[in-house]
Amino acid sequence: MPATPPSADLILRRLASSDTEIKLKAIREVKNQIIGNRTKKLSYIKLGAVPALASALAEADAASASGSSLIVQSAAALGSFACGVDAGVRAVLDAGAYSHLIRLLSAADNKVVDAAARSLRMIYQSKLAPKYDFFKEQDKHFLLSLLESGNENLTGLGTSIVIHSCETSDEQKILCSDGALEKLISLLDGSLSQRDSSLESVATILKNNPEVVSKFVDLQNGRSLSSVIELTKDRYPRTRLLACSCLICVKNSSFAYLQDVGIKSKLIYILLELLDDSGQVGDDASFAFSSLVAEKEDLQRLAFEANAIDKFYDHLQNRALHPKRLEGIFLALAHLCSKLECCRSMFVSLQVVNILLDALTHADANVRTAACICLKSVSRSVKILSAGYFMNERIMAPLIRLLSDPSTSVQVAALGAIGNIVVDFTPQRSTFTQCGGIKELVQLTKSMDASLRLNAVCVLKNTVFHADKMCKEGIFMELTVSSLASLICDPEPSVQEQALTLMRNLVDGSMDCVEYAFAGGGIILDAVGRQLQKFSKFGIGIQAMYLLVNIASGNETHKDAIMQLLFSQAENVSHSFFSRFLRSSDNILRTAAVWIIVNLTSLASPGAIDRIVKLHNVGIVSQIKRMANDPCMDVKLRAKQALGQIATLGDS
Repeated sequence: MPATPPSADLILRRLASSDTEIKLKAIREVKNQIIGNRTKKLSYIKLGAVPALASALAEADAASASGSSLIVQSAAALGSFACGVDAGVRAVLDAGAYSHLIRLLSAADNKVVDAAARSLRMIYQSKLAPKYDFFKEQDKHFLLSLLESGNENLTGLGTSIVIHSCETSDEQKILCSDGALEKLISLLDGSLSQRDSSLESVATILKNNPEVVSKFVDLQNGRSLSSVIELTKDRYPRTRLLACSCLICVKNSSFAYLQDVGIKSKLIYILLELLDDSGQVGDDASFAFSSLVAEKEDLQRLAFEANAIDKFYDHLQNRALHPKRLEGIFLALAHLCSKLECCRSMFVSLQVVNILLDALTHADANVRTAACICLKSVSRSVKILSAGYFMNERIMAPLIRLLSDPSTSVQVAALGAIGNIVVDFTPQRSTFTQCGGIKELVQLTKSMDASLRLNAVCVLKNTVFHADKMCKEGIFMELTVSSLASLICDPEPSVQEQALTLMRNLVDGSMDCVEYAFAGGGIILDAVGRQLQKFSKFGIGIQAMYLLVNIASGNETHKDAIMQLLFSQAENVSHSFFSRFLRSSDNILRTAAVWIIVNLTSLASPGAIDRIVKLHNVGIVSQIKRMANDPCMDVKLRAKQALGQIATLGDS
């Protein structure tokens, strides 16, 4: 019969033994049990094995053979605890093992150095690993010494630190200026592991940094870039993917680089081919593809011609896809369909929507988010929306349910998709209301999360745009006057702007709609006035002014209310916000300000003459006269229209 393995408690007692052989055997047993076994790792962490291993590591003498063996085995066990389990990384760091491992990198015994470096690399696979500050000379010198080392484990640790710690533009620049790129490029001639970790580090330093990319392109008279391009032909899929990622960073930084159609097509075909890899490379390929084609119509067209949508659709037929791969494919499709109608049409014709609907209820929040983003992209099509393709309960019901999803990212993505679907030319808005959409949106406008408030108000803004009276009435009643006033004065400027646009869309139309601005004793109009006195961005001023344009198109009561709001302190009118708007550097703001005067002096308005007298007295007419030669054509036309009305009524 096989021997019964010792209990965990017994192993822990052996870890604390003063007998080196007993301790060493116990360390090996722990290491062998936890390798690849998450459950065992968590169990031993709970029992306190990690502090015992850290103590063994700290106390062992690297100069002796037995001590060296203890260190190597302890480091290996600690690395195993950290591998793929954040709880293990946290336990290793909490036990103080990190500083001991760093210290051992300078040991005389190469086996000790290798073991410590491998363990640290495991730690640096986690976001919990300590971040290096490259502005500190000591940290920067340490990193560069690792990259210069002839020891593959040490250079691998160096690349891991770059990937983990280099996050800001300034950090990228300082590593570039201190020669890190040259050292990383030199590693491309090393082993497969060195080559791949070097490529990933280079991409980290280049990402979204045109200045660093420019230096990289010129490095070694262009030979560094050529080396990376050559690696897109490598026999190993991961190397090809990482080389493509570097080139995507170069291409995304400037229109000046890699503009040849051949290299662009090559990148597309390589990434589509890599989708067939069954491992992590296949999972990551669609994310790299998204980065390549995002916001680039020329690349999206090349991808369409390369049958990319068919390729992604074929992969979606596999119902057992890993969540990360499913997320990546939906994001790739979202970017492909973001600009081109031909891509959206093919998406619809292939009935990808049927698979997307299943993804809206997927257990993984990232998949649900990606599915919503994809739906938002496809629903940018006027042709598809006007046909009512997405405005049915089969699609709207799961989307609306996602508005109460436990994940904020899912809620925001669902709001983005709904915001497109409910715009003006959709013929069946009632479906959205019948599914409870309005109630969910109104609830989200009260969220503590600013992104949810913002996106909820945006969807409501789209819903009431050119809507009929019944739709507006329902939304206005559901929102309530006090909530609208609060949103107009929200702490977030972006929410203020969208709330004002929502109100602008509500009062656009009949006289009955204009009355919405005066509900609740005029608290909405008061809120608008307060915003105009102190707005923090042009967008807020513009939307508030166009709201006043709409109100000023109403009856005499409405027009007089606008006069009161604009000129309640006539003696200070030259310093008022309205007078400043007439002199604004922003063309749209000046246009809106003059348009208000056009509506206040309408020839069909019985009280226009009295208002013209007031406008003369406070100096507004003089300002309008100067605007008749405004460099902006819209301003000039509105100013001349206002002056024509003022002159006509003044002569009558």
